Amino acid sequence: MNQKISDRTFDFAVKISKYQVSLKEKKYYEIASQLFRSWTSVWANVSEAQSSVSKKDFINKMNISLKEARETVFWLKLLEQWFDESNEELQKECEEIIKILVVIIKNTKNNLKK
Repeated sequence: MNQKISDRTFDFAVKISKYQVSLKEKKYYEIASQLFRSWTSVWANVSEAQSSVSKKDFINKMNISLKEARETVFWLKLLEQWFDESNEELQKECEEIIKILVVIIKNTKNNLKK
């Protein structure tokens, strides 16, 4: 399925939000909040990039999204290792989105050089 990155990051934000609720029920408040903040930043920056004023602005916002997506993977792995929270599907989806962001950034940079 070829889904727009803004839709895909929003759909993942919904999944992360639901996961965050379950983490808070287990009293993992701090890490739940960190996870929520990092991913919602991905979605927010991807959304902002859609209205960027230039290609450089677009690349900057997508780079912020990439950085925050990598932070999200960190929190998911930490949850898995330290708290025995199985979240393999979330990690897999996040890694796929990271790959897409890398390609988008790379292609935009190449187009900027032309």
